[in-house]
Amino acid sequence: MSSCTCPECNLEYSKYNWCKPCNSKRFQNDFNNWTSGNDKIDKFIQDAQLNADINWEAIEWISYDRFKDVKQIGKGGFGTIHYARWNGGPIKEWDIENQQWKRYQYEDGVKVALKKFDNFVNFNDVLNEMVIHFKTYCSEDDTSIGFYGITQDPETHSYMMVLDYASDGNLREYLKINFNNINWKHKLYILLELSLRLKNIHELDIVHQDFHPGNILSYNFKGGLEISDFGLSKLIGTNPNNPEKKNIFGVLPYIAPEVLSGDEEYTKAADVYSYGIIAYEIVTGIPPYPDIPHDEDLAMKICNGLRPKIPFHIPKLITRIIMRCWDARVTHRPTFKGLRDELDKYRNDYLYEEKNKDSEIRIQIKKAEEFSANQESTNTTTTTPLNYQTHPQAIYTSRLLNYSKLPKPKNEENFERELEELTKSFSQINTNDDIGEF
Repeated sequence: MSSCTCPECNLEYSKYNWCKPCNSKRFQNDFNNWTSGNDKIDKFIQDAQLNADINWEAIEWISYDRFKDVKQIGKGGFGTIHYARWNGGPIKEWDIENQQWKRYQYEDGVKVALKKFDNFVNFNDVLNEMVIHFKTYCSEDDTSIGFYGITQDPETHSYMMVLDYASDGNLREYLKINFNNINWKHKLYILLELSLRLKNIHELDIVHQDFHPGNILSYNFKGGLEISDFGLSKLIGTNPNNPEKKNIFGVLPYIAPEVLSGDEEYTKAADVYSYGIIAYEIVTGIPPYPDIPHDEDLAMKICNGLRPKIPFHIPKLITRIIMRCWDARVTHRPTFKGLRDELDKYRNDYLYEEKNKDSEIRIQIKKAEEFSANQESTNTTTTTPLNYQTHPQAIYTSRLLNYSKLPKPKNEENFERELEELTKSFSQINTNDDIGEF
């Protein structure tokens, strides 16, 4: 019998030792042996199990007593994150001999993160986050952090998502600790990976709506990253008349001006704006506007064209990408597919020195590295990017931001001229595609 064939029903495995017909029956036969106490959550889990084409798509209801060493490790705008060890672990495959699930197990349990929602969060929003996170998790390229199942706090009765534990934390923490050791090869990698993740999300017709470094997680930022926190995300076209969606939630510096002003609903282009601000943070190590209050005055300045100041020594091709992303003219912003293609070319040009030693991106990065090295050697008192002071009212967690009478978004006076000059200066660069048309 072929190793790709189920020994019980003789049908081909759907993927990796996973027989969908047999496993669907096993899950269905077990439906009466568990319940979350909520019909909608039960149905969500049951549908996922019946339709699972591979083990990681089979999320479960996990009894809270299966977790040990539970401790809070973070707090966001809508809930808390807890570290725990799961005694049992996620499903691997069916053990025919013992007629039970084989699981990924470790002697001291599987490290997981439990996302607990605050009591004020509407249940439909909780379920929406679970559904959208699961949809992205089942897509290609590990777009979002691993989603194992759902549990419930026995004391507060709050539902909790059981997620993979990202041992390297979030991107903001990673940059703060490691920025001075992050070279341009690694910066290009992070920029490229982020554009790929958001490209995948947008291809599912999902807009994230709360995209900032606190929601970018990794087990190892040198080897991959995932997106998290889909609490504000939406499937395009759903609930167009929902008045609650008129409220603006998020982290002020990363919210597009047209969303702040109420001129437009949150669109894919608003996620691109957020990416531009994150890209600035990746290449400088500095979060946006750390030294001023994140209040209505800042929101007004953003609508009037205020943007973080990009240092002159940053490679101009990267500066151009960032400026295009945070252009107040929504239709002038690139798509994530365009960004992915452009960054992929720059990274390849930079990595393969023998073939592309005279490429523009290599020349620009070399100059940036020489400038940074010179600064370090000639002035030991120079403030490093990570010694910035953070104003007590500079808030980098999601919250309600309802400002009235903000002006119609516009660019600063010289922005469009500077961007046009950058574009013209690189229009002769030989690319597979015309990057000016993204």
